[in-house]
Amino acid sequence: MEVLKVVCELVIPILIFGVIFAVGKFIHARLSNSGSRVLNPKEYFPEEELETLRQVFYLIMMMILFVFILYIMMVQANEIIPIAVLQIILSVYIALTLDYSKWYNKILFFLLVPYESIILLVSGDFLSIWPIYIIHILVYLYFIKVYFSKFWKYTETNGLGITIVLLFTIVFASFIITLFAEGVEPLNSAVMVSNAFTSNGYAVLGKSGIGKLTSIVLVWSGYIISGVGTATLTAAILIRHNQKRERELNERLDELESLIKNSK
Repeated sequence: MEVLKVVCELVIPILIFGVIFAVGKFIHARLSNSGSRVLNPKEYFPEEELETLRQVFYLIMMMILFVFILYIMMVQANEIIPIAVLQIILSVYIALTLDYSKWYNKILFFLLVPYESIILLVSGDFLSIWPIYIIHILVYLYFIKVYFSKFWKYTETNGLGITIVLLFTIVFASFIITLFAEGVEPLNSAVMVSNAFTSNGYAVLGKSGIGKLTSIVLVWSGYIISGVGTATLTAAILIRHNQKRERELNERLDELESLIKNSK
């Protein structure tokens, strides 16, 4: 009976994850080939803002993976269901980005399967195969390293500043300090730090786990969009100023050309 339980805890998550992965791959292919302007980020953000957002994306992925490690190491947590849903979604995303022409990525696919989260959502019980938890900690540490390498390479290739690292360090350090100083769960700590950083207070907004995740998305989305508005306004002012300077320069060139012709 125990052997059958172990087999089910391995096979069922793989099957469910495989179906979700196939659906995600189909949707991604359809969206990539649609050519819709709605899905083009350049329609919403200036080029400079997109470069910064790509930097931030790599850092956020590292932080989320670190949060997963914290939840795996915690004996008891109240907000485990929304974290399980997020773990499944993020695992599918990472699996979709792997290059399966490399043999080790095929192995990583099966190591990425969120066995514990799927079993928790399907049966309401915790995974009994404890080595899976250790494997996932190692896998998440590996992908933290991968995303840090991508961040550093992207920053150097595009000649971007690393001020964003200072910003991330402040937020991350605040997250860790709040986690232990306030004695709260990682999700609550993330909500509190996000609200404090964006000047929305220091309270936990949202009673449910889903509500807390939504508040984090809304807070940081508002922060990003406000930055886009400032960048757009600045760009508009600079463009208008440069156009005025260009007209003045053209007028002076025309006057100079006229003087040269008259002198002849």
